[in-house]
Amino acid sequence: MKTLKQILPKAAAIFLIFTLICGVLYTGIVTGIAQLIFPDKANGSIIEVDGKSYGCELLGQQYCDESHMWGRIMNIDVTTFADRDGNLLMYASPSNISPASEEFEALVSERVEMLRRFNPDMDETAVPVELVTCSGSGLDPHISPAAAEYQIPRVAKANGMTEDEVRSIVEKCTSGRFLGIFGEETVNVLKVNLMLDGILTTLG
Repeated sequence: MKTLKQILPKAAAIFLIFTLICGVLYTGIVTGIAQLIFPDKANGSIIEVDGKSYGCELLGQQYCDESHMWGRIMNIDVTTFADRDGNLLMYASPSNISPASEEFEALVSERVEMLRRFNPDMDETAVPVELVTCSGSGLDPHISPAAAEYQIPRVAKANGMTEDEVRSIVEKCTSGRFLGIFGEETVNVLKVNLMLDGILTTLG
């Protein structure tokens, strides 16, 4: 029967070997490949213009004014968490409200009423479902082309632009199906709004 003194050196050696392989070599290789092939995504998909960061293209931001495109409902909490310097941090989560509940029905009705009030030109048009519901993550940055089209008349008027000018911006910020067959076309709301503000002029 082996003693503890015989087992410990071998266990320590195995621990060291796997630490180097899994914790150093593997991590270094994966990080290097990511930086080489898609550095933008590897570094957080941050939208940066002239050295200033405006957000991540994978995380939604809440817009509720006339001159910007609206995204999906976001459940945002800025009162719970703070960093080491005391600055409040944004936290978002799915609603976890049952679609069969009265609370859900009331929230959807309230959102529909608000959307119709802000988009009077679309009074006879059905409100796209993603504009009145929360995504699974609570931070989805995308809407469908139909949801963007619904808002174009309002956004164009508020910004003194033609509908075709706004539509052109939406098209630039639209991603197609993966490999042409998987998923759906999506519009990145943050990119649209940064282009409407003149902050973002081209897309990398």
